[in-house]
Amino acid sequence: MTYVVTEACIKCKYMDCVEVCPVDCFYEGENMLVINPDECIDCGVCEPECPAEAIFPDTDGELGKWLEVNRDYASQWPNITRKAPAPADADEFKGVPDKFAKYFSPEPGKR
Repeated sequence: MTYVVTEACIKCKYMDCVEVCPVDCFYEGENMLVINPDECIDCGVCEPECPAEAIFPDTDGELGKWLEVNRDYASQWPNITRKAPAPADADEFKGVPDKFAKYFSPEPGKR
């Protein structure tokens, strides 16, 4: 089992999860984060920290797509180990449906 970040993170990117991860397995895209499933130790401390409720264990059969999204982009995006401010409009996108189709960016995060 591993944890995965889902589309609820897109355009929210609060990063509270990054602060608590003991193995630094988060990677930053332009408008979302992903977890490297090969680095995740399945501790679960990130899940309750996510204000957008975007992190889930991959045991849910419907999360296969998200496991692959997390794996693919963790190999392309930079590792992130410190929390940064959320986007100014993050709260406006919290709970918005179909964010992957509408807003996902494959670009890496820039700091």
